[in-house]
Amino acid sequence: MSTTPEQTSGQAAPRAVSDTDRKKIRSALLRYRVLAYATGIWLLVLTGEMIAKYVIGVENVPSWIAIVHGWVYAVYLVLTFDLSIKVRWPLPRTIGTLLAGTIPFLSFYVEHIRTKQVKTDFGV
Repeated sequence: MSTTPEQTSGQAAPRAVSDTDRKKIRSALLRYRVLAYATGIWLLVLTGEMIAKYVIGVENVPSWIAIVHGWVYAVYLVLTFDLSIKVRWPLPRTIGTLLAGTIPFLSFYVEHIRTKQVKTDFGV
């Protein structure tokens, strides 16, 4: 039995998709990446606000930070779900990626892993 280069290198060959689908996946991936970073940044700002307000005791903390993070996270959910449909992620992977925007620093890590995975799987 012979082995293919993909089997020996440990990486699977990119999935066969049309050029149109590849462009849609590339576009959805870019939108996901931008919102993953935006969500992560706003979550860190929100975490800083909570620490300043409840741990340090600062009284004049802006209250709009939570609202902005909430709206950015809502857009992140929609765009992540869009990507998951295009690349056909299983439900647990989709849910894990959706929840990554709720834990500080996790959205950055998960974005890196998912981007690497989609680029490998689809050659985008």
